[in-house]
Amino acid sequence: MKKNNWIRIGALFAMVAAGMGAFGAHALKGRLDDYSQGIYAKAVLYQMFHTMGIFVVGLIMKVDPKNSLNIAGVCFSLGIALFSGSLYLLAITGNKWLGMVTPFGGLCFIAGWVVLFTKNR
Repeated sequence: MKKNNWIRIGALFAMVAAGMGAFGAHALKGRLDDYSQGIYAKAVLYQMFHTMGIFVVGLIMKVDPKNSLNIAGVCFSLGIALFSGSLYLLAITGNKWLGMVTPFGGLCFIAGWVVLFTKNR
């Protein structure tokens, strides 16, 4: 993937995180119990943290293009979809089985950081 695409993907994920945060703070206010609000907030927080990882991948690739860094971007993207996505749905629907998906997203996050650490030497 081209280096500028990761910056664009990061911007898209950041936009979604900001929108989901606003949605949670306003549209879901009073509709979620404290436990679900905490889950929802965690989803927004981890999405934004790993969006910054995607930006880092894009910025590093501008200076030192390495196709292997694409793996980190993919891992962060999958992590956002699986981790944050499952937590958003869990908070809104209360379907506990969605919590079984979340750790796979966490593993993707960890893998993305490992790739960034090992491939960026």
